[in-house]
Amino acid sequence: MDKVFSADGTAIAYEQQGSGPAVVLVGGAFMTRGDSAGLAGLLAERFTVVTYDRRGRGDSGDGPEYDVQREVEDLDALIGSVGGEAMVFGMSSGAVLALEAVARGSAVSRLAVYEPPFITDDSRPPLPADYVARLTDLVRQGAYGDAVAYFMTAAVGLPAEAVAGMRQAPFWGGMEATARTLPYDGQVMGDTMSGRPLPADRWRSVTGPVLVGSGDAGAPQMLRGARELAALADNFALHVFPGQEHTIAPDLLAPVLTGFFGGGERA
Repeated sequence: MDKVFSADGTAIAYEQQGSGPAVVLVGGAFMTRGDSAGLAGLLAERFTVVTYDRRGRGDSGDGPEYDVQREVEDLDALIGSVGGEAMVFGMSSGAVLALEAVARGSAVSRLAVYEPPFITDDSRPPLPADYVARLTDLVRQGAYGDAVAYFMTAAVGLPAEAVAGMRQAPFWGGMEATARTLPYDGQVMGDTMSGRPLPADRWRSVTGPVLVGSGDAGAPQMLRGARELAALADNFALHVFPGQEHTIAPDLLAPVLTGFFGGGERA
């Protein structure tokens, strides 16, 4: 593990492996750098791969006030540590963070994303209007378990009864450990889980090649959102992974990313 300092002085913990062109992996809600280890190991056969703890998680620090721009600056610092330009893969809400970073000028030559959790129609309930505020209140109270439960019901869409049973599962403690950053993911998502179509101009400044991945066996809104994102511009290309859900097998994802990051316009 090493650390790089973001523009506001926050220390961001990361690991680097492999050699070749640089690829940075951006995790979604709850994820720390260890969650991307399997994918990173496969990509490291061809690339210099960076995995990191987003601010407020794992071994990374945090600032007094959150802003999406701070996370963009974190990614910029990591890109700077590997030569000033990189390719990026973003997972779930990390996909939206990566899109925002590229739109705001980060030095990303190629971008791949997997299942940004958009809600763009009325096929399931949108996020409540006060979603981020409620999450923030729970975190400030130290009610991390309740924050996880609220995320799982309001954002993921699981029944409350199913989430109540999950509280006894071994993985619940790990989710509580990163629950304080759930409001951050809510701010990253913005209004893209509102049940309205994606704004056509939000990522207009993303002009490099973008691969948009989705499984076809998970929540239907994931594939719909991916299709809608891929249709925004000619430089966005859709790749559907048969039989995959929101958690995708690294050995299926890695070859597609390797082909795309190796120069293929479409995978």
